[in-house]
Amino acid sequence: MDKPKRFEEWQETVPLRIRNGPLWKALFYQKSLFLYDLCWFNCDLLIKDRRGQAIAEQIIRSCGSISANIEEGYGRGFGRDYARFLKYSVGSARETQGWYLRSRFLLSEEVVEHRLHLCDEIIAMLVPVINTQQR
Repeated sequence: MDKPKRFEEWQETVPLRIRNGPLWKALFYQKSLFLYDLCWFNCDLLIKDRRGQAIAEQIIRSCGSISANIEEGYGRGFGRDYARFLKYSVGSARETQGWYLRSRFLLSEEVVEHRLHLCDEIIAMLVPVINTQQR
């Protein structure tokens, strides 16, 4: 797979089975999968430096946890249980931001800023859904 360039281009690379699924309607889910794919390629750079190897191990886990918790929560139905898993996703997004901050000496400023912004977008979309689901 080639490195994704733009979100819109990346969307076309996602298997139809996923794009036709009910979770795909949630933009925060799409963005979390996009972030993971970007992170995958960022790890290629991180693992080339011994110091970056530890970051790569952590960042790929925290980043993958964002979408994984959305998926698990959705699978459990709506309401407070779903909100709990979405909160985990927010926590993972914040952790991912921390790891991107720590990677700033190995990744370009442009890449780090884009990933931090993408995490902010995901968090901003999740919070209102969490508030609605907790009612």
